[in-house]
Amino acid sequence: MENLAIARVFEEIADLLEIKGENPFKIRAYRNASETIAHATEQLSRCTEAQLRAISGIGKELAAKIREFAETGEIRYHRDLLEQFPPTILDLLHLQGVGPKTVALLYGQAGISTLDELEAACRDGRLRELKGMGKKKEELILKALAERKQRTGRHLMPDAAEAAGLLLEYLHAQCPEVNFSVVGSLRRGVDTTGDIDILATGVDPRVMPAFTSYKLVDRILGQGDTKSSVLLWGGFQADLRLVPEQSRGAALQYFTGSKAHNILLRDRANLRGFKLNEYGLFRLDTGVATAGQREEDIYEQLGLASIPPELREGRGEIEAAERGELPGLISLDDIRGDIHAHTTATDGREDIETMALAARDAGLSYLAITDHSKALAMANGLDEHRAIEHARRVREIGSRLDGITLLAGIECDIKPDGTMDLADDCLAELDVVVASIHSAFNQEAAQMTDRVLRAVANPYVDIMGHPTGRLLLKREPYKVDVPALVDAAAAAGVALEINCQVDRLDLCDTHAKLARDKGVKIVISTDSHAKGGFRLMKWGVTVARRAWLSAEDVLNTRTVEGFKAGLRRNVKRSSD
Repeated sequence: MENLAIARVFEEIADLLEIKGENPFKIRAYRNASETIAHATEQLSRCTEAQLRAISGIGKELAAKIREFAETGEIRYHRDLLEQFPPTILDLLHLQGVGPKTVALLYGQAGISTLDELEAACRDGRLRELKGMGKKKEELILKALAERKQRTGRHLMPDAAEAAGLLLEYLHAQCPEVNFSVVGSLRRGVDTTGDIDILATGVDPRVMPAFTSYKLVDRILGQGDTKSSVLLWGGFQADLRLVPEQSRGAALQYFTGSKAHNILLRDRANLRGFKLNEYGLFRLDTGVATAGQREEDIYEQLGLASIPPELREGRGEIEAAERGELPGLISLDDIRGDIHAHTTATDGREDIETMALAARDAGLSYLAITDHSKALAMANGLDEHRAIEHARRVREIGSRLDGITLLAGIECDIKPDGTMDLADDCLAELDVVVASIHSAFNQEAAQMTDRVLRAVANPYVDIMGHPTGRLLLKREPYKVDVPALVDAAAAAGVALEINCQVDRLDLCDTHAKLARDKGVKIVISTDSHAKGGFRLMKWGVTVARRAWLSAEDVLNTRTVEGFKAGLRRNVKRSSD
């Protein structure tokens, strides 16, 4: 679980070296190692130095640094680099559109090392005095600064889950008799989160000292007998609450939230003569506890079916639970195939066979290879000739592999005018076509909506990939009328994708629920670019659960024959 943390440190080392103007080969070595570490399938912190050196791109020096992080929670070389700059320098790097070269320019020529200094330089026109910093760049930086202020203190759900998992693993080892659980927005599966909330139940005087002495604690914010707060490395605030074992269920319910859900549940309790809090469900007339140790007992005594944490948002789940109409939510085990993956033919890191075998090892029975089309030149996108030849190779490799079926597809760009990047006769030869936008994100709403509707109208488009283009904590969705897109997809039989990339999770939960309510089929795809990418499937499933989706709502829970039969191109042919 520490792989992403190590990868982030290596990426920061590369950034700091680039700001310093160090050797490009050294910088590239750290960047490549960061990518390798992030996509590794094994937990590198548990590997020996010899095992690490056996990994392509990890030499003696880098392997030693991975071991150093595993043993101490930091890399001294990284710390030394940080000490050569103001502590705020990395804040500049986290701005959308501001890379290491720009930070080097800002710091080296204008002495800008904080976000406030950067904003002031934009507003008084000083930024334009620097080479390559015109009005357009100034406007983009001001926009990025405004968006960052809105996102301050937020983290991607998978990053928070990784940090929480490491913390829980440590706490369980230190206090094995105590029950520890993640609660709060992270338990509900919200796509970004603020604090990491941990609930502890049991009796052990070591709980709070163990929590505050965790190796990744950067600063102790508060420490008490029943509640402590710390700031972890990477900017995560973690809060630990300790309650008696007999209150475990009530505390799980209370601290999981959401606030809107808890208010509705508390009001329901009051109307039925109860008081509900983190310690239990109590009768108002006698003060006697009637439930508390088991979470499901709280709901049962209030006349409700137990509500899954992902649905606790005050969006009709109380009423559905009262009527017995909560859906049976999809689970990771329901997923049979992955419909969006890349190989070395374009911008992937592995070849077709490696990706196929990794998908099989991940428990999948089919995989669609969907490399990019030619408009994405930076990814070496495929033209018509290469796409057909690539499909032939996918099918040939698939024919000799056991336990996995390969589908020959493409992720075809939707051009700014709404036409597809490849000719229809090429798209018609493939098994599945995912249509996506990778350019011209700044189109106005009417133009962008017309663009996606034209793509939906193409008879060879089966799936809309990452339909709103958002990058969580980095880029807002492009301006598209999502209800219009959903209606068009419903009419055409086009499926919409929940993309599992941790900074996409696109469609979001509310849009996916809208699609489900309109009868649009969903696919949940990892968009894997390496063999380790298939483990991201669980995040897309989390979004689907928050969207009230059952397995029947998702095309790639079907057998490969059932999946293909449900695609727009095949439904149309069978009805002709």
